[in-house]
Amino acid sequence: MTVPQVPGMPSDAEGPVFGAPWQAQAFAMTLALHERGLFTWPEWAQALAARIRAEPALAAEDAGEAYYRQWLGALEDMVAARGAASPAELARYRDAWDRAADRTPHGQPIELRPDDFPS
Repeated sequence: MTVPQVPGMPSDAEGPVFGAPWQAQAFAMTLALHERGLFTWPEWAQALAARIRAEPALAAEDAGEAYYRQWLGALEDMVAARGAASPAELARYRDAWDRAADRTPHGQPIELRPDDFPS
């Protein structure tokens, strides 16, 4: 698959550039959901543009960090809008991921466990 051009995406001559593994994962999930027909690329571009307008870069972020934070937010918006997951389910997984990341030593893979999802 050819990687679509997205204005503002951090990239070099070889394609997208990611500052952290989660950024590449969010990018890959977006492409996979697009390929499965959850949304068209114009719909995605519109959702991303809306998120960028709604949540501009923070003072402490570099451009890449801000962009992929906005990207992930747009992905969550699109997934919820299409009914692929509810906002509550997305929040549950986001909270579980935060718990798993907090206990994981730097440089180690983050793994979700059942206790990351309190009842």
